[in-house]
Amino acid sequence: MKTDGRALDHATLTELRKRAVASVQSGKRPCDVADALGVQRNTVYGWLARYRAGGVGALDARKRGGRPRKLDGKALKWIFETVSTKNPQQLEFKFALWTARMIGELIRKRFKVTLSKASVCRLLGQLGLTPQRPLWRAHQQRPEDVARWMETEYPAIKQEAKRLKATIFFGDEAGVRSDHHAGTTWAKRGQTPVVSSTGARFSLNMMSAVSAQGEFRFMVVDGRVGADQFIAFIKRLLLGANGMIFLIVDGHPAHKAKKVATFVKSVKAQFRLYFLPPYSPELNPTERAWNDVKNHAVGQKSLKDKDDLKKAVISHLRFIQKSPERVRGYFRNQTTRYAA
Repeated sequence: MKTDGRALDHATLTELRKRAVASVQSGKRPCDVADALGVQRNTVYGWLARYRAGGVGALDARKRGGRPRKLDGKALKWIFETVSTKNPQQLEFKFALWTARMIGELIRKRFKVTLSKASVCRLLGQLGLTPQRPLWRAHQQRPEDVARWMETEYPAIKQEAKRLKATIFFGDEAGVRSDHHAGTTWAKRGQTPVVSSTGARFSLNMMSAVSAQGEFRFMVVDGRVGADQFIAFIKRLLLGANGMIFLIVDGHPAHKAKKVATFVKSVKAQFRLYFLPPYSPELNPTERAWNDVKNHAVGQKSLKDKDDLKKAVISHLRFIQKSPERVRGYFRNQTTRYAA
């Protein structure tokens, strides 16, 4: 049942407006706020337009009129839905991510209103939109495969692991390079700081497996990672294991090699191998471990040679291994919590 604002006294209506605006700015979608308060969705966008034009005072139900709004509720609704549900490329922009300048250009073309970058950012904030690092998806990914994995395949694996008292690990391999940089440093305004390091590039390959219980196993490889290295890693997992091991990996050729299949068959009483849906690295909690290593072991250090890189990587991998709560945190991400 929808609330008729005309039947409310001024004080109640004013409070309702303030609650709606505050809820949207805290990150709730305008349509959800409208449903929760029992008002029309266009009404909420109208209140947001009032707030944008005159601040909190404009939400006072006793006030009428005021200065004309450049962007009314209908315009704000269109902006919110466009930014939150469409890709810029659908509107003939070349870049795949929304920027304030692109949104400003969009507003200028559609509503003939010119806003500065700061005004666009303020408008987006008033709509509960914030700049965020996106989750990238391979365009080859099949949503139906991911849904089947989440709803059917992984629950079955988990149930079987429970029956056999097996530990489920998610595994992967990754390379890290000496020229990976991350983080910020303090400096005088207008003077970009320079951190010197060697211009040489050297790399290292890593393999690891994580469990929702906080276990972390790893192996560092100087050369390429192939079937032999993957088998060696499985052997490490099995060494001293209490009970069966279930290992879930992606479809890398090394994981599906005939040599690997033969080995897995030979240890079937101790070990089972499963595969994630194609092009779905975000479903693997081990990806979080790689981000951890690259950003903290390498990205903020000046490394002189490959030995320096290897020491830094192994040191951080051991730190992760001794930090089960940190490992459990890899399973709390939006795309990995299904495996917790």
